[in-house]
Amino acid sequence: MNLLFVITSHNQLGNTGRKTGFWVEEFAAPYYTFKDNGYAITIATPKGGQAPIDPSSEAESAQTGATERYYKDQETQNLIAHTHPLSEMKASDFDAVFYPGGHGPLWDLANDTNSAKLILDFYNSGKPVGAVCHAPGVFKNVTFENGDPFVKGKNVTGFSNSEEEAVQLTEVVPFLVEDELQKLGGHYTKGADWGVHVVEDGLLITGQNPASSEAVAEKIMSLLKK
Repeated sequence: MNLLFVITSHNQLGNTGRKTGFWVEEFAAPYYTFKDNGYAITIATPKGGQAPIDPSSEAESAQTGATERYYKDQETQNLIAHTHPLSEMKASDFDAVFYPGGHGPLWDLANDTNSAKLILDFYNSGKPVGAVCHAPGVFKNVTFENGDPFVKGKNVTGFSNSEEEAVQLTEVVPFLVEDELQKLGGHYTKGADWGVHVVEDGLLITGQNPASSEAVAEKIMSLLKK
């Protein structure tokens, strides 16, 4: 089984002068879950090359067994340093696609036409599409040929307004994931802040926050085994 991980190339946290990127745990936990089960993984970003890490995800409080494994894993860090350009990726080469979060995707992947096309190509080919935390924001500009938003009528989750408020970035982000998914016609649900909450709707699997990332990977694997 071949999996595509799509990660942000964006490293600026709005106009704050602070850095952002992808959230290490949301990459590492699913990555090792798939890898340990024999899946081959390709990593792509809009710009290719080094994918930026969100410095907040390197804080002591954000560390897990998966992140500790990542920091000792030079081979995987090298893959993050040399990601493939997203424009070269084709859904036909993979069995599923997964988007880790971090705030970065709200700026680049949410507006990326290559990403939007890939998501539809995977979905229309009967292949799972997964996203966790802020990454469900990448569905913002994905629409079917009839003009319907990708998430319209689907059960979804993603980083909640209350969680965004807790990290004090409500006024910094270009949009709030919870609000946007609802605006697009998605049936948004959430669990407790920072708790595990994963929603499966056919081929679409979304997770609310970092704690939900491994469970999203497990749901994708269960779909692929059917």
